Amino acid sequence: MNATFTAVPNPGTTAGRSDGSGSLVSMENIGKIYPNGTIAVQNVNLRAGEGEFLCFVGPSGCGKSTIFNMIAGLTGHTSGLLSVLGTTPKEARKQNEIAFVFQDHTLLPWSKLIDNVTMPLTLRGVPKKERVREGERVLELVGLKDYMKVLPRQLSGGMKMRVSIARALISRPKLLLMDEPFGALDEITRQSLQDELLSIWRQEKKMTVLFITHNVFEAVFLSTRVIVMTPRPGKIADTIDIPTPFPRTDDFRSSLEFGRYVHSVSETLKH
Repeated sequence: MNATFTAVPNPGTTAGRSDGSGSLVSMENIGKIYPNGTIAVQNVNLRAGEGEFLCFVGPSGCGKSTIFNMIAGLTGHTSGLLSVLGTTPKEARKQNEIAFVFQDHTLLPWSKLIDNVTMPLTLRGVPKKERVREGERVLELVGLKDYMKVLPRQLSGGMKMRVSIARALISRPKLLLMDEPFGALDEITRQSLQDELLSIWRQEKKMTVLFITHNVFEAVFLSTRVIVMTPRPGKIADTIDIPTPFPRTDDFRSSLEFGRYVHSVSETLKH
């Protein structure tokens, strides 16, 4: 089924009022048809509130990345109404309210970590003293403050992804979009970064995170809600609330409760 979902704020936060409906992101009957006639997504209805952590799961090619690109203002939608933080996606991006983390860390190999992380501020003409201060802040958030002068080639894959996350956080975005950022990592590193990401998200308090993954276990562990999508043309098949309070630990990963949520998401993906 295709449903409209209301925002469920993260425990300890208050739902935002950016578009007058309590949602930072509001999608109403959104459709996207590419010039070659391919229907990427169809009749997508979604609301995401302040402080939520939403994970999107679905088969390859179902339009998850297309939805994120529309929310980020990187591509337009063909039909429906879309607002982000009470304005258009492009305007929200111009106001530095949206940050995007991709699966590839996209770091500049010739630049030190502090320069990679502060690049968004450099492009905006922020004075060096302020850039360095903010760079130190976000590198400390991801546990890499002691590596400021290191080049990317000296880092592991997991550390590079931390730098990418730090760069996204430096503008203090209200909305963080993450498109399979941990997909290429080994399971031990992946779980470690999941823990760190939740810790950062809880520290930021009001930041909303939308996260794409093909890993059902990851989706259940991270999110306040899991958004399950159908094969192309992508629609939202169902939403599954994960009301387990934060912080979440390894005990949750091995609990019967966790197994029930994983089963529920997996069964929804089959239909």
